[in-house]
Amino acid sequence: MTAAADGKFLHAALFYRSERDYTDHMLPFVREGLALGEPVAVAVPGPRLEPIRAGLGTDAEDVLLLDMTDAGRNPGRIIPGVLRAFADAHPHGRVRIVGEPVWAGRSPVEYPACAQHEALINASFEGRAATILCPYDANGLDADVLADARITHPTLIDDGRERASEAYDWRSVVDRYNEVLVPSPDAASFSFGSAELPDARHFAVGLVARLGLGGQRLQDTELAVAELTTNSVVHGGGQGTLRIWAEAGQVVCEVSDGGRLTDPLAGRRPPARGQIGGRGLMLVHYVADLVRLHTAPDGTTVRFYIGL
Repeated sequence: MTAAADGKFLHAALFYRSERDYTDHMLPFVREGLALGEPVAVAVPGPRLEPIRAGLGTDAEDVLLLDMTDAGRNPGRIIPGVLRAFADAHPHGRVRIVGEPVWAGRSPVEYPACAQHEALINASFEGRAATILCPYDANGLDADVLADARITHPTLIDDGRERASEAYDWRSVVDRYNEVLVPSPDAASFSFGSAELPDARHFAVGLVARLGLGGQRLQDTELAVAELTTNSVVHGGGQGTLRIWAEAGQVVCEVSDGGRLTDPLAGRRPPARGQIGGRGLMLVHYVADLVRLHTAPDGTTVRFYIGL
């Protein structure tokens, strides 16, 4: 991981099996980056931050430490809001990042977005001078999750040994988790065209308020619905269907239309300076707790979740 030429992107999965194993890898990795003069960020679940902070001592002041359960609650905002935000803030020279987006508390509904996120890191950072290390709890995560990590990471570190992954094929994971999203039979629906955009927004606000959302979360929902319904009119054939329901302590909203999304990094690529438009899906990623997406030749569905 340390012998990279400038401009080469390194992306590795680290399989750890104990707290000691975790810190024995994290601390040297972070300290090595600091010794090389590389900007270093560590984004891991909150309980993992404390042993890293304690082990680094005063060196922790030179590292950006983020709680991934907050910054990466929605896996879709990790690339623009954490990884690219840090890398783009340090455009000269190599950056070094620890990112742990998958932990034992992730739900089955969240995991497909996590796997796609790990795969899309490779597309987002291709040709960038960056080193990203992704820890995986080999004892606490399902075997299928660990198998996906071997597919989404070109380099694997296990039991102190580093090797190239023979299973590496990140595009296959993006495609496999492009799952059809079936709405709840209890969903309320509203069909819209360009003339009905304000009505669609009012329909959403009134319904989610009755379901229990208020304050900033209600405003976030209104913004996300406005962005997605407008995208349907502009890019999805001029019309679409909005569906809303409550599920497992969350409000779920989805917008379906006849368009096809061909850019796998849509919503995760920070806009260029001075770019007009193109921020709608990224805004949804920022305000939602989770975003799931399915796209096919006959249409696209974007579904977002906001906790009650």
